[in-house]
Amino acid sequence: MQGHVVPKKTYFLVFITLIALTALTTAVAFKDLGPMNTVAALAIAVCKATLVILFFMHVKYSPGLTRVVIVAAFFWLAILIALTLSDVFTRNWTPNPAGWQSSMLLDR
Repeated sequence: MQGHVVPKKTYFLVFITLIALTALTTAVAFKDLGPMNTVAALAIAVCKATLVILFFMHVKYSPGLTRVVIVAAFFWLAILIALTLSDVFTRNWTPNPAGWQSSMLLDR
């Protein structure tokens, strides 16, 4: 079975882009963007991961079934992250119960 042959120029361009994005990540780390630091770093990381998946893992040139499996994996990851965040964001919905001593002081 013969796979798709990717030109070396494509690999070099992707490599240079990954190096540039790594430099951008470093530059963003030294800037104070407040709460946007994490968002910027994650956005750059997603771009780098997308390049690696598409070109170095040959997903761009793979058949449709492989793409379906990868999309399903990311969908499953999104479900797990959503379930985790639903727990984290709802932890303070119920008040902490007061001890029996504090309720006895209120009765007096």
